[in-house]
Amino acid sequence: MPHETVTELDQLIERVKSYNVEADLDLVRRAYDFSAKAHEGQMRRSGEPYFRHPLAVAGLLTHLKTDVTAIVAGLLHDTLEDTLATPLELEQRFGKDVVHLVDGVTKIGKITFRNYEEKQAENFRKMVLSMADDIRVVLIKLADRLHNMRTLEYLSEGKRQQIAQETLEIYAPLANRLGIGWIKNELEDLCLKHLKPDVYESLRVRVAKRDEDRQQYIIEVIDLVKKAMAEAGLQGEVSGRPKHLYGIYQKMEKQSISFEEVYDLAALRIITDIKMNCYALLGVIHSLWRPLPGRFKDYIAIPKSNMYQSLHTTVVGPQGEHVEFQIRTEEMHRVSEQGIAAHWKYKEHGRIDEKDGKVFSWLRQFVEWNQDLPDNRQFMDSVKLDLFHDVVYVFTPQGMVKELPKGSTPVDFAYSVHTEIGDHCVGAKVNGKIVPLKHMMESGDMVEILTAANQTPHRDWLKFVRTSRAKTKIKHWIKAEEQARSIEIGKRLLEAEFRRHGLAPAQMMRSEQLLAVAKQVGYETPEELAAAVGFGHVPTSQVMSKIIPPVATEGQTVAPEIPPPPKPVTGRADDTGVQVKGARDLLMQLSRCCNPVPGDRILGYITRGRGLTIHTVDCPNLEALDYDKNRLVEVEWDHSTPSTHSVKVSVIAVDKTGVLAHVSTAISECQANISRAEITTREDRKAMLDFIIEVLDTAHLARVLKAIEKVDGIITVRRVRSWQERS
Repeated sequence: MPHETVTELDQLIERVKSYNVEADLDLVRRAYDFSAKAHEGQMRRSGEPYFRHPLAVAGLLTHLKTDVTAIVAGLLHDTLEDTLATPLELEQRFGKDVVHLVDGVTKIGKITFRNYEEKQAENFRKMVLSMADDIRVVLIKLADRLHNMRTLEYLSEGKRQQIAQETLEIYAPLANRLGIGWIKNELEDLCLKHLKPDVYESLRVRVAKRDEDRQQYIIEVIDLVKKAMAEAGLQGEVSGRPKHLYGIYQKMEKQSISFEEVYDLAALRIITDIKMNCYALLGVIHSLWRPLPGRFKDYIAIPKSNMYQSLHTTVVGPQGEHVEFQIRTEEMHRVSEQGIAAHWKYKEHGRIDEKDGKVFSWLRQFVEWNQDLPDNRQFMDSVKLDLFHDVVYVFTPQGMVKELPKGSTPVDFAYSVHTEIGDHCVGAKVNGKIVPLKHMMESGDMVEILTAANQTPHRDWLKFVRTSRAKTKIKHWIKAEEQARSIEIGKRLLEAEFRRHGLAPAQMMRSEQLLAVAKQVGYETPEELAAAVGFGHVPTSQVMSKIIPPVATEGQTVAPEIPPPPKPVTGRADDTGVQVKGARDLLMQLSRCCNPVPGDRILGYITRGRGLTIHTVDCPNLEALDYDKNRLVEVEWDHSTPSTHSVKVSVIAVDKTGVLAHVSTAISECQANISRAEITTREDRKAMLDFIIEVLDTAHLARVLKAIEKVDGIITVRRVRSWQERS
């Protein structure tokens, strides 16, 4: 074996030994040799040997201080998918645990899916279920994704954008949820690099320049802090914190501010020995400089859901500069770096220490709530909502803590306690005061739910509830209620028809004849048939024509008029540029709530009395409709006759002369027509520019947005979905 490979193996072995002296190093060596041989001759897009990838994944796992089984699985994680190795062979050589982990991170390969999104959703569902059983699965997956993101530049632009977007939406938040801050930050920065390369490069250069300018300032602040700590007799290590470019970008976007207005780029971290000294050091910092109101966070007393603990404060430092401090113990720092892996117990096959079980409870709860969601889109929406959203911590009257997504209401809280409490919720007290059911709760609120036996869920609740559990339970109740009401209405309509024809209603409803008619028109029972009649899907005349055939005149045979099932045909609405599967010449319109354009993924929804409305698949209004899936229609864009579509674009810029002219020029140079422009100035001297522009598709729109971004003085630019929405 070449000297270079031996050196790499030795380095890996040394890293494992540094934190696990009892590790089975022979198993690591055997896995290394097996993986190198299995991948022999395979090359990555970069031109380097493929084996570099599993080796890098194993190296990243040592940074998380995972056990030998996880590191061996990291070395072997692509062998089942990309080589001739079999599960039986891996089990015989490395044991069942390794095969279990490798299978958990292996993509689903032999099933045919309708599209890329469905396949990715199913792969992610598999990983979530696997990691609920053994957390090492997701640690390997995150290491795999991080190394792939580090080498993403060798793929095509389309593939890079696709992988970066998925990483930003799924894997970076997952790393955050597991408390592995350095992986989350690096993934987000790499996503920004590939999704918005101009923004990334601009920020990178600006941050480096500011760091250079402020180096002396940071040194002076550190010296002042160290001197004050020594006078107070406190131990601790003071250092600068690495800059997170995506965090700066997010701050600029959310607050609509320029780079120069992001004050707290000066960020320091103090690591001390015990918890009590964290608070003592906070006192020292606040005695040196005035703290900014609303910028203090005590994550030691109330840790984040990923068990992150620190004191955060921002002060007005020397020369009026804002300086942000994080204060934590060495153990807290270890947890912030390793996340859930810091709670490891090597001999328990990926289990978490019992005393740290709450670290993992959110995942078990998530799996329990979502294991029955059959629809992949619903599953992924639920993942993004429940698993990755910012959270609030609220208390029951008994003092129990409930963790809910930010923006949650008392109805969400009620359903998180029990379905019955949610169904019968009539009101709520927050901190002893009666509040509306759509009141948004804050961390630290004490919530008491008021119930009444005669209360039932309202459809209006779907407009403000935040959790997927609450939405699912409300929809389930409404659906069951509508079903029961439809059965009752259907039975009344059928009984009235039976009476009109001189038949005994009670006997007919229980008759074999009605059961036969139900099966003939596609239903299993008379009750299902009655529900269809009540919903209006089956007319009573159709049922009666089966039971009492129409009387024929002499010389004629009259067949009952039962409409045949529609045959799939393709229609097109010329004014929308959409092709419809399953109907011809439908009245069709593009939804005004999400304003789709070619390139967006779309669905058609049959709206009673208004024909077919075209929505984007992620339109929030489509979710709020509590839609009947039978009224969904598969649609696609018709690219045979290109046409322009109106899109609203909102721009926030520094208010200066000529900005409107420069933006208009940028749009025109992209061959996009401006049909309307409106400019207003805010109190903070920012200019708000709203345009309605005509574009061919999302790719054309992306070129326009990128061109606007490059205009000097632009702070943010974004597509606005709804015509009514303002920045």
